[in-house]
Amino acid sequence: MEKEAASVSKQQWSEYFSSIVSVCPWSKAYWAKQRIDIQTWTGEKDITPLENYAARMWIHKQASGRLLKKIHNRLNELRDDEEWLYSHPCYKGHSTPVPVLIQQNRTILERARDAL
Repeated sequence: MEKEAASVSKQQWSEYFSSIVSVCPWSKAYWAKQRIDIQTWTGEKDITPLENYAARMWIHKQASGRLLKKIHNRLNELRDDEEWLYSHPCYKGHSTPVPVLIQQNRTILERARDAL
């Protein structure tokens, strides 16, 4: 499980978070402060609370963009204290290097957006 999450190096994640500052200004700072966790998706039953993390990137290597969107919609309906997003390399642009579901603390995210 950790091997798959480590398949994208810390350097690659650092480059990714630096590259999305124009659309997510706080991402690089949270990554530098080690407030973004990277895990391997093993199913909804294994989702863990964010605790001190601002976000968690759940790597789901076998997922298509369509499947990620379906999961993301369901999780946004079920988990009120979190905001779920998804990213897949097929979308290009600011996409992550691997398919991911993104779990974010809704309160932290709203505060960050209000600060812009």
